[in-house]
Amino acid sequence: MRNMAPDSSPGARRTVDSALSAAMTHLSGLLSPEGSLKGDYGGPLFMLPMYVGTAHAVGLELDAATREGMVRYLKSVQNKDGGFGLHVEASSYVFTSTLCYVALRLLGVSAEDPAATSARQWILAHGGALTSAPWGKFFLSVLRLHEYEGLDPLLPELWLLPEALPMHPSRFWCHCRMVYLPMSWLYGKKARIPDSPLLQQLRRELYTTPYEQIDWPAHRTRVSPTDSQVPRSALVLAANHLMGLYESQASTRLRERALSFVLDHIRQEDENTRYICIGPVNKLLHVLVWHFERPGGAELRAHLAQLPDYLWKGPDGVKMNGYNSSELWDTAFAVQAVVASGRIQENLPFLRSAFDFIDRSQVREDTPNAERYYRHRSKGGWPFSTRDHGWPISDCTAEGLKAALALEPFVDSPLSQERLTDAVDLMLSMQNEDGGWATYELTRGPKWLELLNPSDCFSDIMIDPSYVECTSSCMQALARFRERFPGVRAKEIDTAMKRGARYVEKAQRPDGSWEGSWGICFTYGAWFGVWGLVAAGFSPSHPAIQRACDFLLSKQNADGSWGETPESCRQRRYVQAEQGQAVMTSWAVLALSKAGRRDSPEVQRALGFLVGRQRPDGSYPEEHIAGMFNKTSGIHYDHYLDVFPLWALSPVR
Repeated sequence: MRNMAPDSSPGARRTVDSALSAAMTHLSGLLSPEGSLKGDYGGPLFMLPMYVGTAHAVGLELDAATREGMVRYLKSVQNKDGGFGLHVEASSYVFTSTLCYVALRLLGVSAEDPAATSARQWILAHGGALTSAPWGKFFLSVLRLHEYEGLDPLLPELWLLPEALPMHPSRFWCHCRMVYLPMSWLYGKKARIPDSPLLQQLRRELYTTPYEQIDWPAHRTRVSPTDSQVPRSALVLAANHLMGLYESQASTRLRERALSFVLDHIRQEDENTRYICIGPVNKLLHVLVWHFERPGGAELRAHLAQLPDYLWKGPDGVKMNGYNSSELWDTAFAVQAVVASGRIQENLPFLRSAFDFIDRSQVREDTPNAERYYRHRSKGGWPFSTRDHGWPISDCTAEGLKAALALEPFVDSPLSQERLTDAVDLMLSMQNEDGGWATYELTRGPKWLELLNPSDCFSDIMIDPSYVECTSSCMQALARFRERFPGVRAKEIDTAMKRGARYVEKAQRPDGSWEGSWGICFTYGAWFGVWGLVAAGFSPSHPAIQRACDFLLSKQNADGSWGETPESCRQRRYVQAEQGQAVMTSWAVLALSKAGRRDSPEVQRALGFLVGRQRPDGSYPEEHIAGMFNKTSGIHYDHYLDVFPLWALSPVR
């Protein structure tokens, strides 16, 4: 069925068709020589200053163009009040304002520069660096701009606790444990870079009282209200008190044993990811670990060789991405969007090139000694970025599998049944007891572990729970595999689908919405919720699906669009953007179309909005950030504007 704008005349049909053609042409021009979509995956504002601080710590000289680009980017995202947000659309935090100020100064910006002056004034007006969230205080301590006595303990000895304990670090979400792993090593060593005149000057600039007069232990729990998004529980306060007592009389022998254990795990993470690491923060912390452990050694050189992979040079300057890329994720979605358009033959070069990348990106083996290093199985999975990164994710595996199956009729050498089955086996192994899927592995810890969240500013970091998005992607992929290979893993897939559907139904709110966790927010959740239930065999007339449609339609703007801000995730309610957003409108259209409402006046108005918002070259104007993690930090997906409007304009096949 052809897509139609609100007017059903032939001219209007051509308008939708021409918009689809323009979007396709634009997308095709973005494919890299490797067959992937590479783009800006920035947004959080604590990453780039940590990159700059790490480079300064290890003596890495940044070229003039990179330094100028970093300064330009930091100045472009500074808030009007002089501070910097947790991400580019957030209000100012002491944590990120302090780190961004330090980065500007390390990059050569004068203390009298207007950007530096306004940032410093904002920081000091909010209590100075002493009121930063803990991650900021920790990083400043490594840079000799804060004292370790002013930190809550980050004991490496925690890794030596019995693994059966529910609070053992191996129970944490992998991103959490892989950040606190090197943090604990650096804390255990009290690692600090040498002093310098610039650092001495920064110590005078960052505090409201002379640095030498600060009572550091008295300020351990002091956090600005701007940074305290997740108030500390009585449990975490008690745990910090007990760890403080231990730290005051820690056994040197036990400390050395713990440091050796932690360093071994750091080394294994490096080798498993070709020194890319699971994410940007632990990547930078590993660079620091090896700088202090083996200055100039092979490990440090290997890390520095991969460090530029995290940088992105955009029109607004040089920033640090939240991963080494989002290539597999974006490419898998792009493939599905192009196939959904029905315009296969004219786009075969694009599709075949993308298939080659998807083929190369599948993880073909498990990590060595997986159980020893707290890793789930890996074979058959797809990562978020590249195969070298090596951490498969449930929904990335699902979208990679869906893309591979969609391309099977159009490539010369499709993936073998064995490789496709490996992906299915991995997904089946990752289904949680509640029927849902988490991200990288099974949920390992109890929900109450969130009470031990020590970050102040990040929500939901302690465990890896089930998510509607991950569950829906896995259900869709399993359904597609079952259609292609009806007799393979049939019983296991049927059972998994039923359990997944129960989870998705249970996760639906009374108003018909689903809360998204990795995108903003309720339009994103609706797309996955509806598609997951349909994949499980639910009729579009099912009450759960119709409630989802009613919720979406209640949020549609007069011009046919939908639009949310990052506050939807933080406040956990639909927060209307000042105008419609093409990406969120596309998610709503995809959900409503799958629910059988493609021909409804509401969807037709939405298509009209997408057609009208499109630029002549097929692109869309920049708009609100659309990605999110941990309910608190927005992140930019460069290619969402290139992929999702195209998908929404395409016939649903």
